[in-house]
Amino acid sequence: MKTLDKISSFVGSTFAVWVLSAAILAFIFPEGFTWIAPYIVPLLGIIMFGMGLTLTKSDFKAVFQRPLDVAVGVGAQFLLMPLLAFLLVTILPVSPEVAVGVILVGCCPGGTASNVMTYLSKGDTALSVAITSVSTLLAPILTPALMLLFASQWLPVSASDMFLSIVNVVLLPIILGLIVRGILGTKVEAGIKSVPLISVIAIVAIVAAVISANQQQIVETGLIIFAIVVLHNLLGYVMGYGLGKMFGMDASKKRAVSIEVGMQNSGLGASLAAVHFSPLAAVPSAIFSVWHNISGPLIATIYRKQKNKESSSSSIHKAS
Repeated sequence: MKTLDKISSFVGSTFAVWVLSAAILAFIFPEGFTWIAPYIVPLLGIIMFGMGLTLTKSDFKAVFQRPLDVAVGVGAQFLLMPLLAFLLVTILPVSPEVAVGVILVGCCPGGTASNVMTYLSKGDTALSVAITSVSTLLAPILTPALMLLFASQWLPVSASDMFLSIVNVVLLPIILGLIVRGILGTKVEAGIKSVPLISVIAIVAIVAAVISANQQQIVETGLIIFAIVVLHNLLGYVMGYGLGKMFGMDASKKRAVSIEVGMQNSGLGASLAAVHFSPLAAVPSAIFSVWHNISGPLIATIYRKQKNKESSSSSIHKAS
């Protein structure tokens, strides 16, 4: 079990390397990964089940202890990011499938990777987890509604079908995870340590499946999609931080909101795109998975250095 814990910890801490490697391999040798495509939805369900296993009562207490902070983060997630995505695909020349795929990423809730990045940035991790949990639980209603509002001019959107999909692949697995944790209690702790390993394998497989299935389209349109994804992500970080500042949050909360707003559950985006739209619509989510595992550690490092400078300045001020 200790060996498994070490492997899980190592794989979790080197997540970006595995995602990048899988994306490159799937692009170069697509025929070796296309077989994964039918398993995208079950893989996402496994990730969400793992999220349910890791949630505790204290994660939900934060929601009631500071509802305004959580509401700001969740509101920014579901207002700023869909609007940003809509503006980007309206301004830049993309196909209807890519436009819908980018908007879908913007309409998705936060992913668990944001919690890790917030922790690494010395941000308010409890707030990050609370925002992720609430946004994920609201996703069955808000994601289809926002897609209907922002994306229906490009492709037909069935909000009811999307609602059922999110309930099946997100809400039910999370609830099942919570039930299993509630029944088994401390007995499940040993298994929880393997969750990062399983989640990384699942995300890597989803990215590889989407990249391999769309290799030719990525050759033709990958650069513009990458540019949109990078802009969407970076603007999310900046606007999330600015919103935290506007609401008078302290530095640790601003870092948490910034990262939470900038990073989406791209696995959910890829799954929904593949089921409800087209393989090409899933490409923005796959590229986002690759990119946010580059930008996430970078922004976490920048914020951590900012925190260290603040601590040093505070120590000097007190000494003087």
